[in-house]
Amino acid sequence: MVNLKKYNDVLKLFVIFLTFFFAVSCGTKTLTLTRIEGVQLPITEKESQIPEIENFIKPYREHINKDLDSVLAYCPQTLEKNTGKWQSTIGNLMADVTLSRGNTVFTKRENKTIDICLLNQGGIRSILPKGNVTTRNAFQIMPFENSLVVVALKGEQIYEIVDYFLREKQPHPLAGMTFTIDKNNNAKNILVQGKPVDKDKIYYVGTNDYLSNGGDNMAFFNKGIQKYDLDYKLRNILVDYFKEVDIIPVIKDIRITVE
Repeated sequence: MVNLKKYNDVLKLFVIFLTFFFAVSCGTKTLTLTRIEGVQLPITEKESQIPEIENFIKPYREHINKDLDSVLAYCPQTLEKNTGKWQSTIGNLMADVTLSRGNTVFTKRENKTIDICLLNQGGIRSILPKGNVTTRNAFQIMPFENSLVVVALKGEQIYEIVDYFLREKQPHPLAGMTFTIDKNNNAKNILVQGKPVDKDKIYYVGTNDYLSNGGDNMAFFNKGIQKYDLDYKLRNILVDYFKEVDIIPVIKDIRITVE
């Protein structure tokens, strides 16, 4: 749950007015729907509040805010998603953390290891600002209910992931895989966990449930041999990570090199 007051300005109340006309046929009345009209009424903090409801909600709101604003770690530098053409500081962090913490579940459950983590830049909805890091930061970065899914892909689809990067030219969060882009915009030295890609090998790629179904034009995920839903929200992965570290690292190692 989140701070109700903070998000009141984005809540919308839709009031539907239904207009009915009665037609008389053979002595009986027939009810017919002829038109539907909608009026959008925004709810803001300026709206009058009912004291009884406010008094009921107040202790819950205070408890939620206390949990959301509790300091979990410290970030020495602002991390954002637009720091580079092919990768970003917050993208590197999210991909690394998702790969690492995802393996704590995947290895125990399936006795397998996630090789690659691929997320989407558009799914990152906030920076991680310099200073104290809280649970609220995780909600701001990942406001959606996306959970971690592992997709088993053949080596052929790993090449399709590289082609996707070359085509989209966006710094999607990536971990576990590196490659080089030459002057002709071709990829070479494609490595997964430091080893060349084997076309016949099965690789386990961690992503979110939206992308695992081909979202953001990641059609290669639809060719997966098997999917594993780890029932682990990406937001919770961030929160759990924040709790286990004191200082958030600024990860600048190169995953995609350009000649």
